[in-house]
Amino acid sequence: MSTVLQLPIIDLSLPEKLSTSRLIRQACLNHGFFYLTNHGVPEELMKSVFKESKNLFTLPLDEKMVMVRRGFTFRGYSPLYDDRGDPKELFTFGSSEGVLGQQYPNKWPSEDLLPLWRPTMERYYKSVVDVGKKLLGLVALALDLEESFFERVGAFNDQAPAVTLLRYSGELNSSEEEEERCGASAHSDFGMITLLATDGVPGLQVCRDKDKEPNVWEDVPGIKGAFVVNIGDLMERWTNGLFRSTMHRVLSVGKERYSVAVFLNPDPNCVVECLESCCSETSPPRFPPVRASDYFHERFSQTLISYSGSA
Repeated sequence: MSTVLQLPIIDLSLPEKLSTSRLIRQACLNHGFFYLTNHGVPEELMKSVFKESKNLFTLPLDEKMVMVRRGFTFRGYSPLYDDRGDPKELFTFGSSEGVLGQQYPNKWPSEDLLPLWRPTMERYYKSVVDVGKKLLGLVALALDLEESFFERVGAFNDQAPAVTLLRYSGELNSSEEEEERCGASAHSDFGMITLLATDGVPGLQVCRDKDKEPNVWEDVPGIKGAFVVNIGDLMERWTNGLFRSTMHRVLSVGKERYSVAVFLNPDPNCVVECLESCCSETSPPRFPPVRASDYFHERFSQTLISYSGSA
């Protein structure tokens, strides 16, 4: 039986940036996860996003497969069991603007089928990227950096984030052990920061000490209207391990579950190297500098190999 983890709650509307940044620092040191409230994304927009997400996933499979993602673009539809072998389907999109929008064009559903889908998702993208920009400014302050640091070095680019809509089937098999009935198997996120919105159906769990055996999993319940925010592997790398990228998973609970994940990824040309505020003579950099595009290519390559049966 899992225990419920009491995560810190960060109010993004508070005017005192330094005090808010100190709360974020503590949350990232202790948990790698926190709730974000009063973020400014309208409740009606959130409802519309979940409604349109359900409309997409209820389309016939052949209609969805027209939009299937291919290669390393990772934009488009992914059917059940395609991602890490998990019983979930997903759809990823990003900005249609700039070099990234041209290099990795979105695969939008037909307006004849879902006339409100694209304008709803594009409005959500703009709104949540604004949240991400404000949040990364506070994270910079939490690391004793200038508020504009991540934007200045190319870590924040309003065309780089990705949005993934997820549907978990919720199917249960009574013969399966807990570890085998995951809607999303245990993993950490590759990028800097993830903002997650859920429909309230439980299942999200975190493991605060990924090196401890056996793993101890704790439930993270949703808070209505709040984002669940977690630190990704790239931010852990940037901070020399100071901010923790926490392993997490989603258990199937016998009920269909929808969520929306926003991955705040840096510009592909951004060079990620240990922050000066996170290293010293006694704590030298643990990771060499890496270009973001090379980092993601390597990580996604490892994932494809691991789940293709080749390794």
